[in-house]
Amino acid sequence: MALPLIYLTPAVAATGDGSLLQAALDGNLRRLKGIIKNLGMGPAAVHSVIIDGFGVLHCAAAHGHLEVCKYLVGELGGDPNMASGVEQFKGVTPFMFSARSGDVCTVKYFLHHGGDPMKADAKGRSVLHYAVCSGNCKVTEFLLSEGIPVDIDCGSGTPLDHAAVNEQDKTLKILLDHNANAGADIHCKGSLASPLLFATGQGGYTDLIPFLLKAGADPNVPDDMGFLPIERAALRECREEIKMLLPLTSPIPDVPNWSIDGVIAYTKFKSTGPLDEEVVEKRLAIFKSQTNDCKPDAKLYSNRSLCKLKMGDGKGALSDANQCRMLRPDWAKACYRQAAAHMLLKDYKQAYDTLLDADKLDPGNDDIKRELRKAMELMKLSPGQ
Repeated sequence: MALPLIYLTPAVAATGDGSLLQAALDGNLRRLKGIIKNLGMGPAAVHSVIIDGFGVLHCAAAHGHLEVCKYLVGELGGDPNMASGVEQFKGVTPFMFSARSGDVCTVKYFLHHGGDPMKADAKGRSVLHYAVCSGNCKVTEFLLSEGIPVDIDCGSGTPLDHAAVNEQDKTLKILLDHNANAGADIHCKGSLASPLLFATGQGGYTDLIPFLLKAGADPNVPDDMGFLPIERAALRECREEIKMLLPLTSPIPDVPNWSIDGVIAYTKFKSTGPLDEEVVEKRLAIFKSQTNDCKPDAKLYSNRSLCKLKMGDGKGALSDANQCRMLRPDWAKACYRQAAAHMLLKDYKQAYDTLLDADKLDPGNDDIKRELRKAMELMKLSPGQ
């Protein structure tokens, strides 16, 4: 989840309602009180002002303006659990937004003044989910210290699942330190992988894998494509992760040589095969629902590009990869997705050039360097490139 952009244009901020929300966004309590007095607004009128899905208390909470929140709740009867928001933030409450602000004092105030830690937004995310996905360690620690269940699941996965998907390794470790269940089954909830599968598939989370395993993550549970965590690590040729997982993973019958090299060789062969049609349909359905529910997101285009790549749709994969890079031009993975599509289309020169861009953005990435070497070799073997 990216930080929500609550922004009022100068024209909107100059209106009566707009000026009210702008004062809350700025944390200007004196100005807020002055506007309310000048407009002759009662408490109900103040809290009925909604612009782009957000009210005055949402605006103050999103930026952790404690004194404004105290005034709106304590003197004007504002509700910390008022559900509002639009699109990806439909059903969000001021309490949830306060967790994203990172201000522990504001979160504490809401919690002690009626904030419901078990309430979820339209996507099944509680206040703990919001804190974790925003990477706010102090807020996460505070909420857990107040007794909020570490594995709270309102229908779309636990905070640990969301921390993994949103690449929040610091809050993920906090959850594990509080005995979060890393082995929970999150399939059939619109998710594609467990935290362990995500960690081994993405790379960069090697140090977290022992914590996940200690917390109960099952190395023998595959993702929706049929790949085990050890196979995800093998696709990246991460020998350190394979070594960790090898003694804990049940031997795969089709791997005659149950060793690091044997798993890598088998997984490379397995990955060249076509995806099962049922898996493809499931993945596309999930990505379609995600893109329908929220604004364009680079990660969604990246995921969909990978899915089309596995389907053998080079042009479709390249189209989504291009969209991904337009949204996040400084993201190495966007370049990597473009290069993979170019490779499938046998445009090795373009793949090589794009991988050079990726290497500049992430110079220590072994996967990128390996693909660079592969693209260079294919260029030499292909006339006219």
